[in-house]
Amino acid sequence: MAAIHITDIEAAINYWRDRSPSPDGITLAPELRALAEVYALMVYHREDEVSEVGFPRKAWAAWIEWYRTTPDTPCIAICSTSQGDDQCKGCGRSFDEVQHWPAMSPAEKRGTWRRITMEDSAWRFNKYAERAREAEHVWPDEPANDTPVTAGD
Repeated sequence: MAAIHITDIEAAINYWRDRSPSPDGITLAPELRALAEVYALMVYHREDEVSEVGFPRKAWAAWIEWYRTTPDTPCIAICSTSQGDDQCKGCGRSFDEVQHWPAMSPAEKRGTWRRITMEDSAWRFNKYAERAREAEHVWPDEPANDTPVTAGD
């Protein structure tokens, strides 16, 4: 059975902190309390992952609500597994992961996301991410579109 990594628990906690901030700095929303209990036990036992089997019901509901705000698939529509590669150059998933993605549990999908993010070798994380950053870059010396350029400039 799949496991949920502590970084996903942290992300879910931060999601709920933003969504349901404490009114007095002490009281926590029920979703936060449920996730914090799981997180505290993981820290206490020095565990990086917790099995999705036996996950407390309220914590699971809070985690699933956060999970639904994340992208479902790492696919960037450049699938080299369809060309015979064992590992997709576009998203980093294995052929089996691509084929079985719809049937995978949320924890299995997040495990795959974590692995491909940590490997950082797929085009999703380098070539195309780099191009997206370049497209957003605005040079500080460029005049604004509405600023007329004079002959003295």
